[in-house]
Amino acid sequence: MQKIKLSLREAIIMLVIILAIMGLGVIRLGLSPQVPVLLAITVTIFWAKFKGLSWDDINHGIKDGIDKGIIPIVIFILIGAMISTWIAAGTIPTLMVIGFKAISAQWFLPTVFLVCSLVGAAVGSCFTVVSTVGIAFFGIGVTMNFSPALVAGAVISGGIFGDKCSPLSETNNLAAAVVDTDLFDHMKTILWSTLPAAAISTVVFALLGFGHNQANFAKINTTVAALTQDFHISWVALIPIVLVFVCAGFKMAAIPTMLLNVLVSAVMMFINNPALNVTKASNIITNGFVAKTSNAEVNLLLSRGGIVSMMPTVALIVLTLSLGGLLVNFGLVSAVMTPLAAHLNSHAKLVTAALATCIGINIFVGEQFLSIILPGRSFKQTFNNGGLESSALGRTLEDGGTVLNYLVPWGVGGVFLANTLGVPTMSYLPFVFFSLLCPVMSLLSGITGIGLHVKAEGAEVQA
Repeated sequence: MQKIKLSLREAIIMLVIILAIMGLGVIRLGLSPQVPVLLAITVTIFWAKFKGLSWDDINHGIKDGIDKGIIPIVIFILIGAMISTWIAAGTIPTLMVIGFKAISAQWFLPTVFLVCSLVGAAVGSCFTVVSTVGIAFFGIGVTMNFSPALVAGAVISGGIFGDKCSPLSETNNLAAAVVDTDLFDHMKTILWSTLPAAAISTVVFALLGFGHNQANFAKINTTVAALTQDFHISWVALIPIVLVFVCAGFKMAAIPTMLLNVLVSAVMMFINNPALNVTKASNIITNGFVAKTSNAEVNLLLSRGGIVSMMPTVALIVLTLSLGGLLVNFGLVSAVMTPLAAHLNSHAKLVTAALATCIGINIFVGEQFLSIILPGRSFKQTFNNGGLESSALGRTLEDGGTVLNYLVPWGVGGVFLANTLGVPTMSYLPFVFFSLLCPVMSLLSGITGIGLHVKAEGAEVQA
């Protein structure tokens, strides 16, 4: 592929233009992120053509970017099927009924955070947590008169923390592989930032929920009655959740776990509703479940899921990966990152620069994996020359890359969570305390040296 001769100034100008397009479109004008990203791709392609690249080079950049996202695309499609079948099988309604009876309003928020953390640690996926038990907790919280954005923040924070505590997490495995460190060494290292962030988040959620006395118990009783009347509420309905934990115990990959779960949930749908036929079941899996209870709010909460509901997210993944492939292959990212890495002369500057780069990739590209891969490759040798262990870089990639993708309105994580919970990214962003605190903890570690793994010998840079 032909390379573009690119100055630092030109690369910065192009990246600023791309950021302005997406920021203005999504935040200022409130557009769906797909359109601004598509416009950014258009600008990037014609700039590359102006610089002398062939259409084949441009196509190669797009293809190279999309290739990295095939597995996530399949996972998102299966999540849509899981949501609709879990509702139809009574799994999510049963969780809601149990939650209404077992959780007090005062301790609801910290309970949501901790339970979602435990489920996330078991399954290794924030997306799975939010789209299953997260939906149930969201319905409970809204019925208890909590702010939807606040409940979403507790669900998402817990899901992300659990994801970071799981050896099954794709991003944990990816970050460890990128920096060439042992997975469990990597997970021990990230605890220096994730545990303080989780502890503070728990306290904050407890304070925000303390004294909450606005729960409308008549409304709760009406909701429980509607759920009990129109759904199969029983402990048997929790089989799909148990199955997720069993598959996690056997270290089964995400795609076969989800396929098996959809199959089991579909069988339960037929058992619970003998009048259901294959055509109707197929429609639920494809187009989502439509609740038809006597309660309008229950209908709104539980009419969701289906493969089709994931198509906007899938479209965004394809577009953001295409843009990422173009930016990487055209050298726009490396033109900025390489000079930056060459001028870092302290541990604090190394960590700060790596964090900033991860955040920048999230903002400019919006793809979680690339926010780990690109900075990881660029800073790997720099961290080594600076006397830091590779695990220090791995933690920085997680704190600046993984956890913040869910807060970018045009990012894959942000769009998925907003669509799943029905809460705009900018609305829930201030309440995802865990994600906001992780980079702060990582930065403090870089400045103080606490929890920062330095090589025993040959450290060329001092903190």
